Amino acid sequence: MSKRRVAYYYDSDVGAYTYGLGHPMKPHRIRVTHDLVTAYGMLDKMHILRPKRASGEVMSSFHTDEYVHFLYNVTPETAEKMTFSGTRFLVGEDNPAFEGVFEFCTISAGGSIGAAQRITSGAADIAINWAGGLHHAKKREASGFCYINDIVLGILELLRTYPRVLYIDIDCHHGDGVEEAFYTTDRVMTCSFHKFGEYFPGTGSQEDKGRGKGKGYAVNVPMKDGITDESYKSVFEPIITRVLEVFRPSAVVLQCGSDSLAGDKLGCFNLSMKGHAHCVQFMRKQNIPLILLGGGGYTVKNVARTWTYETACALGIENDIDPNLPWNQYFEWFGPRYRLEVPVNNMEDLNMKDGSLDIVRETALQQLQQLTCAPSVQMQDVPRESLKQHLGFGKDEEEGRDELDERLAQHARYVYNLQDGETTTDESEESDSWDSDESSASLNNWRLGPQRASSIPRGNERHPSQQPYYPSGKKRMSLLTGQYYDVPIQEHGFEHYECGALPVKGTKRRFFQSGPGAPWDDLVDGNLSLRTGIVNGAGRPLSRLMEGGGRDVEVFEEEDYEDVAMSLPE
Repeated sequence: MSKRRVAYYYDSDVGAYTYGLGHPMKPHRIRVTHDLVTAYGMLDKMHILRPKRASGEVMSSFHTDEYVHFLYNVTPETAEKMTFSGTRFLVGEDNPAFEGVFEFCTISAGGSIGAAQRITSGAADIAINWAGGLHHAKKREASGFCYINDIVLGILELLRTYPRVLYIDIDCHHGDGVEEAFYTTDRVMTCSFHKFGEYFPGTGSQEDKGRGKGKGYAVNVPMKDGITDESYKSVFEPIITRVLEVFRPSAVVLQCGSDSLAGDKLGCFNLSMKGHAHCVQFMRKQNIPLILLGGGGYTVKNVARTWTYETACALGIENDIDPNLPWNQYFEWFGPRYRLEVPVNNMEDLNMKDGSLDIVRETALQQLQQLTCAPSVQMQDVPRESLKQHLGFGKDEEEGRDELDERLAQHARYVYNLQDGETTTDESEESDSWDSDESSASLNNWRLGPQRASSIPRGNERHPSQQPYYPSGKKRMSLLTGQYYDVPIQEHGFEHYECGALPVKGTKRRFFQSGPGAPWDDLVDGNLSLRTGIVNGAGRPLSRLMEGGGRDVEVFEEEDYEDVAMSLPE
């Protein structure tokens, strides 16, 4: 078997975090996997890299600023207050505000972004980040044990270089967060193989095909309980083969959620370790740049076995490793057999019982048949450095700043980041660029159906005298309990609906402002008065000094600050 250049991303700190006692999600499984990979001697055959941790600025390329800032500040002690009694950002019991949640997200997201950069640079053919694959996270809230959607961030990095990216999800749960993020574009095709029915997250039917330019580029393969290796292979291979023929992706992201294995605590499939790893082997044979990510998986010893074996598949040495486990730090966890295997059980395959699998396969192939050719994309040269680096921002943080620099920077942050929540404008701003918030609203309307969606104002309409209508009684499903719970409607313009508040065209963007009572907004009171331009009690307004180039001249105009926010980030 031909060799591949494999990059392996691992941060030793990832196993130190915990979601809490009794929670099924165990970040420690990544530590166990790494220890088993090390025991098999695979590290010498890969490029081992510690990922650069993703910053809040990088995360906000997909997630909203206020959500990222919330994750940065939240602690177990302040969670009740900062989520407004569990009604914002962390809704339900699936996603606790555990200690170090933001640092955990930086590791997960940094690994996937680093893997994407390694692929685009041509330094690797396959990149692995088992700490990634958190596919349920939404733009402005956590969901299904996922806080930051590292997959979306990694795909966005790939799209800077590649015209088309294919995302394949073999987790037992539907990859709703990734599908929703790229629902209206044809540059990313999402293909999810998952359990469908009364099962979290309750989405992923074959009627969900995308919208607008992305219509037909969201492929869903819903399955029933107990699917076996043979049944899974009979669906996966023909559908993915057709996807590769039609879409012709430049890179592939494969989410290898292990909760589709037999015996998983939250899963309901009956796949063996080799049946699950067959998907990795099949994609490796296609000779397309490949990123392997983690995901679900709640029986830790089976997760470690499978991801270790799939690491060997990426290296092409799966037939050379000993099925008897070598000694390692967690050797006693793998008893009583101590073998690199996940056997199937006697669970009944409901997919073959009623012949529904054939219908699902034919429906998916018919959807792909309607896509005649791969979409073309006009590409430009990718900048070698970010705009921030090009303009030299951040250099003064290393070199140090004097008192005047501090005052100027503080005033500049006010002008850029702060907005008066009470000041509104009647002029609507026209934009031809695609707005993901507006797209999410359109997607929500479409899911409601024509009658219910028609009662909700569209994002490009202005209703200055009316509040937008949000339907009451919105339900969400919990991954832990499988029960539905209500998503409450909030005041102050922060109404939850689907994955967040419906945007209204012309409404000003709020940077790090979460309404009255938010703990991080307490610093505003008594610090600076922006409308008078006084900084730290100085006698002369700083804005007047800036306007006059350092001279005290009378050129200060009050209306220059009409559209400036009135909250202060940390």
